[in-house]
Amino acid sequence: MRVLRSSLDLPILKTRPKNLHLLLLLISFPGSLWAAESLRQDLNINRDWKFKLDDYPGGEAISFDDSTWSAINLPHSFDLPYFMSKDFYVGYGWYRKHLEIKPDWASKRVSVEFEAAFQDAEVYINGTRIGEHKGGFTGFSMDITSAIHPGDNVLAVRLNNNWNAQIEPRSGDHTFMGGIYRDVHLVVTDPLHVTWYGTFVTTPHVSENSATVNIKTEITNESAAAKNCVLTTDILDPDGRSVARLSSTQQIDAGATVTIDQTSPTIASPKLWHPAHPFLYTAVTTVSNGTTPVDDYKTTFGIRSIKWTADQGFFINGEHFYFHGANVHQDHAGWADAITDYGAWRDVKLIKDAGLDFIRGSHYPHHPAFADACDKLGVLFWSENCFWGMGRGKKEGSWMTSDAYPPNPDDQGPFEQNALDTLRDEIRIFRNHPSIIVWSMCNEVFFSDNQNKVKGLLTKLVDETHQLDPTRPAAIGGCQRGGLDKLGDVAGYNGDGATLFMNPGIPSAVSEYGSHISDRGDAKTDLYDGQFNKKELNADTPEYPWRSGQSLWCAFDYSTVLGHFGCMGFVDYFRIPKRSWYWYRNQYLHIP
Repeated sequence: MRVLRSSLDLPILKTRPKNLHLLLLLISFPGSLWAAESLRQDLNINRDWKFKLDDYPGGEAISFDDSTWSAINLPHSFDLPYFMSKDFYVGYGWYRKHLEIKPDWASKRVSVEFEAAFQDAEVYINGTRIGEHKGGFTGFSMDITSAIHPGDNVLAVRLNNNWNAQIEPRSGDHTFMGGIYRDVHLVVTDPLHVTWYGTFVTTPHVSENSATVNIKTEITNESAAAKNCVLTTDILDPDGRSVARLSSTQQIDAGATVTIDQTSPTIASPKLWHPAHPFLYTAVTTVSNGTTPVDDYKTTFGIRSIKWTADQGFFINGEHFYFHGANVHQDHAGWADAITDYGAWRDVKLIKDAGLDFIRGSHYPHHPAFADACDKLGVLFWSENCFWGMGRGKKEGSWMTSDAYPPNPDDQGPFEQNALDTLRDEIRIFRNHPSIIVWSMCNEVFFSDNQNKVKGLLTKLVDETHQLDPTRPAAIGGCQRGGLDKLGDVAGYNGDGATLFMNPGIPSAVSEYGSHISDRGDAKTDLYDGQFNKKELNADTPEYPWRSGQSLWCAFDYSTVLGHFGCMGFVDYFRIPKRSWYWYRNQYLHIP
């Protein structure tokens, strides 16, 4: 997590108080809102963009005339305003923005960081092509230092949401609208600095009495000379009090990137993260060049342990925990996918207020603010890669009719690389969130003719997950067909898989049940009694001791290429609860 990364953080004073008495009061009061001025600058640049649909040769040029383009702010979708239509624009859109580069940044490194853009983004500075990112659900960072100058600069993004045989997902029950639909930041650092999402915090020992914290910090030296790097990490408890300080020294050669591994001494009586008490700690990282501090970085994390078992279900902090949850798509009425941080918070809060404690992020990596909200509100989170299938035909060229895995051999290598790249970015971005208890590789990818290739890719994804994060299992989501369920560590069974795979001999959960189309206010459909489909799990099914939990399909109505098929939520598209939401609240919180 960045310093001052999102609006979900408490407000922090941005200027030093002139009154010394006030300063002393603020810095001496535990949990105060005072924070020293950050050594790195992290600037939200969502405001004052220009946008126009279609493709415009030369749109990256400084002199390009964008005076007739729409003035917009981010987050933004090609289809705003949007209200659940199955039809959406597919093609190109251009974004342009003027950036003021300060003269004192001449010795700094400057990057532009996108939290996501759907789905093929070409980024330009002052007419120079900086790079391209393929994939619509994960963030990316691009260094623009070599292309900027003091004063006015032009950032341009050529974006398209064309269906692409080599980019996941190739098919899915959703709409895939273009847009820079999450936040964008300008980040200014010293050449010696923590890399993009460069910390990895784990808790190798956890009990009620004690815990240890391990922090791996990736630091790069983008200067022309070797640096004597001193890394200091302060661990703050949920009340802002320091419980450990770690210090390491290492020389880093010019152009090199290193990972420094630190483990805390034993922390007595830790406040454990749990859905009932979601306590959060903070690791404050300071990077010094010799004795001079040059960079800082903040990482929020939780102290907790998890265990998935085949015969006794799921455990958190050594205690058995059967979770009840719902699947969540990210889009909202009016906004489409271009939701605000608070929109993500509201979604998680609606789940929590219904008495549920688990969310499956269907079926792609979600907004960083969404994971923040799960951490803070105490909701377990199943984070999923966007390898996704839908059984609507075998014709290439659209998200409705294409196989999950490409049939054309020329597309298979690039597609597998894209799936691996998306997984790696997802894990790097979200690995410090205590709410995340599993990484899911896919959803219903048995909708593909080439099952051997599908199994081979899933095996690669599982192996990569074990390398990138040994602390969490790899799940196969929607694995009720095709013999896929035992390729990973956890099986997620959708629909009738809940009854087809009884006590399957592998850690498992019901990743989807319900699938009930309803309209808010309709006397016939807007009433849930736990008995939608006798062939599937329902809310009154016994909680078998070997099963870890169950997740409703789905929490919110969502947009889809299948039209009204998306009206399956217990909350409608405008985030107004249907009667079934109140049924769940009564079932789990006993609120009539």
